[in-house]
Amino acid sequence: MTAPVTLPLWLFILILIFAVAAFATHFLFPSVRWFLRRRMQRAVDRLNRRLERPIQPFKLLRRYDLIQRLCYDPEVASAIVAHARETGVREDVAFERARAYAREIVPSFSAFTYFGWGVGLARRLSNALFRVRLLHHDSAALQAIDPEATVVFVMNHRSNMDYVLVTHLVADRSALSYAVGEWAHVWPLSRLIRSMGAYFIRRRARDMLYRRVLRRYVQMSTEAGVTQAIFPEGGLSLDGRVSPPKKGLLSYIVEGGRQGARDIVFVPVALNYDRVLEDRVLIGAGQAGTRRFDAGILRVMRAVLRQAWRKLTGRFRRFGYAAVSFGTPLSLRDAPDLAADADALATTLMQRIAAIVPVLPVPLVAWLLMQAERQSREELERGTDAAVARLGDAQVHLPRGSSAAAVEVGLQALTGRGIAAEQGGQYAIVPEQRALAEYYANSVAHLMECDEDNAATARL
Repeated sequence: MTAPVTLPLWLFILILIFAVAAFATHFLFPSVRWFLRRRMQRAVDRLNRRLERPIQPFKLLRRYDLIQRLCYDPEVASAIVAHARETGVREDVAFERARAYAREIVPSFSAFTYFGWGVGLARRLSNALFRVRLLHHDSAALQAIDPEATVVFVMNHRSNMDYVLVTHLVADRSALSYAVGEWAHVWPLSRLIRSMGAYFIRRRARDMLYRRVLRRYVQMSTEAGVTQAIFPEGGLSLDGRVSPPKKGLLSYIVEGGRQGARDIVFVPVALNYDRVLEDRVLIGAGQAGTRRFDAGILRVMRAVLRQAWRKLTGRFRRFGYAAVSFGTPLSLRDAPDLAADADALATTLMQRIAAIVPVLPVPLVAWLLMQAERQSREELERGTDAAVARLGDAQVHLPRGSSAAAVEVGLQALTGRGIAAEQGGQYAIVPEQRALAEYYANSVAHLMECDEDNAATARL
């Protein structure tokens, strides 16, 4: 037993490597993970004390555990059996397919990533690109929401900046779990977005097994009280208008509320911009009659580098105003008729969103210029005064509270981009840029048209 053993050096090194790996795997790594988890839990506890709505334990589950929990859920299991029967594949094959869908959908939330630098980055990026304004925010109504309720922010979808802007503005309330489309399902962006707590959805998926897995995940999140953020329109607006709602995710959320004991409270959120960064891409997709966006990574990188160069050379100017309005919360417990009718709920929420869309200088001036072939600055100022008077309770932002300043900001942006031109003291839309002018005017057109109809009715 004590006799020496002679080994070749290469074999001794190999044994030593395996021994170190076994020690690290069985002793070192678990100890380090336990230590880090304890520190992270203490950090989350401190964070929850300052958040208005604490991070739910469901959101902090390990991604692997959540995927397993989803795959072995009874509803998903029955969907797997049904899929195997319908397609003729073995049940183990159908199970692996469901597991792949779960891995695609389920996020990997990191409180450190979200609050450590994600929120700070969102704040800096929002303020670097825009003059951010919060137009309507009933803090008392939001604070009065039942602490045990599941809160769902429902928003119109104007730009991919929506995620960044709303994350910045609600950072002191809770961590949002976004429903994110296929555009973000590319590495390494997908890993970053997963760590921010977002879950991925295929908006045009027809596979019933996929839809059942997604449905059950959304229901589980809702039952657990996870604060969510969704876009009922189902995608970016291609013409600038608030689009009709799609009820898919909304119906899943409502079903999750029925199965759980929590109330569900929807908070309408409306966003608008003086400039949508991807406006030409969206208009092009709308004109082509497809949702395929001509926005490859090279095009995006060129745009980023162009603005970075302008920043370095001192020629960068922010893209005007970006504004957000928060509407009155809608509790399903107080509206049982809406809880039983997903179509009526979706319509009601979109109406509430449309009513609080911020009216900003560029959309307002673009709408005014669309009403006449040519207008002077004085006529635009009078038109702005008349529009503001008609809009009443609408969320209107006038720089420095002045119509003249609003017209100045709007004209400067429109003429600077070649959308409008001045000739002899008169301003008009450049014919080749009419689609772009309509895109911005459409974001507030429903408010203007509604007020014109009300005025006509009053005259009768």
